[in-house]
Amino acid sequence: MEPATILAIETSCDETSAAVVIGGREIRSNIVASQIASHRRFGGVVPEIASRHHMENIVPVVAEALEVAGLSFYELDAVAVTYGPGLVGALLVGLAYAKSLAYALDKPLIGVHHLLGHIYAGFLQYPELPLPAVCLVVSGGHTNLVYLESHTRRRILGSTRDDAAGEAFDKVARVLGLPYPGGPELEKLAREGDPRAVSFPRAWLEEGSLDFSFSGLKSAVINYLHHAQQTGAEVNPADVAASFQAAVVEVLVTKTIQAARRFNACSILLAGGVAANGFLRRELAAAAREAALPFFCPEPRLCTDNAAMIACAAYYQYLLRDFAPLDLNAIPDLPLY
Repeated sequence: MEPATILAIETSCDETSAAVVIGGREIRSNIVASQIASHRRFGGVVPEIASRHHMENIVPVVAEALEVAGLSFYELDAVAVTYGPGLVGALLVGLAYAKSLAYALDKPLIGVHHLLGHIYAGFLQYPELPLPAVCLVVSGGHTNLVYLESHTRRRILGSTRDDAAGEAFDKVARVLGLPYPGGPELEKLAREGDPRAVSFPRAWLEEGSLDFSFSGLKSAVINYLHHAQQTGAEVNPADVAASFQAAVVEVLVTKTIQAARRFNACSILLAGGVAANGFLRRELAAAAREAALPFFCPEPRLCTDNAAMIACAAYYQYLLRDFAPLDLNAIPDLPLY
C-alpha cells in the first residue's frame, strides 16, 4: 500500500473542510469551518449564503490544514474533492479551488462521491473492517443501504423514496420549536421522553423492500400536534420526540439487519451525519450483536461532513489511478453505483 499524502476538500453543504490524510489512515489534519450560526436564523441552510461562506473560508481552511499537518503544497501526492451530490453552488467553490490547485501543482485530481466519503469514514477508524459489508448511510439528504462487496464493487440495496431520515428529524424538530440544527436538539429532548408514549406509524413498504419512507411519519407527527392544538389536549414534547425517534430508528435498524442477513454480509457499518445519533448507534449495535454480526461506526466527529473521510475514499481511488480530468464538474444529484 502506497503511503500517499492527499489533501481533500469538502464543501457539499454548509461546512468548509480541508484535511491531510496519509495512506488513507493517518489523519494529519481535519479542519472544519461550520456555518451553523449563519443559517440558524433561517431555520435551515440557505444555499446562496452557504456558497458565499465557502468562498470566504476555503483559502484559510486549506492553509490551516497544511499548517496543522506540518506540510507544504509541494509534499502532496494528490488533491481530492467532493463533486456531488450536494448544493451545486457549494460544490463548485470546492471544486474550482481543487482543480486550480491540482493544475498549479501538476498533481492528480481525484473526484469523490460524498456518500462514498461517509462510508469510508468507517475505514479511517477501522482500516481492517471486514468485507463484504452492509452500510447504512443516514444524513440530512440521504438514507441508503449500500452493499460494499470490495473497494471496487458496491451497489445500493435500498434508498429513501421521499424524505431522508435526517430531513425528517429536522422538520419534526422545527414543528416542535427546536432550534437549528434540529436533529441533535431532537435527540437531546427525546432523552427526557417515553418512546412508547405515542404510537406513530412505521412505513415498511411492500414485503421484502429495503427502501425507506419517512414522509408519512413526519406528517403523522405534524397531524398529532395540530390535533392536540385544536382540541386543547396537553402535549409532552419530549414524549413526541422520543416516540418519533423510536419509529425512525426501528425501521432503519430492522431493514439493515434484514439486508445483512439476505446478502451474507461479514459486518455492518453505520455512517453519515445521523450516525452521530446516540440512540441509533446503540439500537443498531444491539441488533447487530444479537445477529452475531460485527458492528462498526466512526466516532461522531467523523460522521458529520468533513474532508478526512473524502481523503480516505480518495486514497483507494488513488491506488487504482482513478483520477479525474480538470474539466470535472459539480453534479448535485450524483448517483452512487
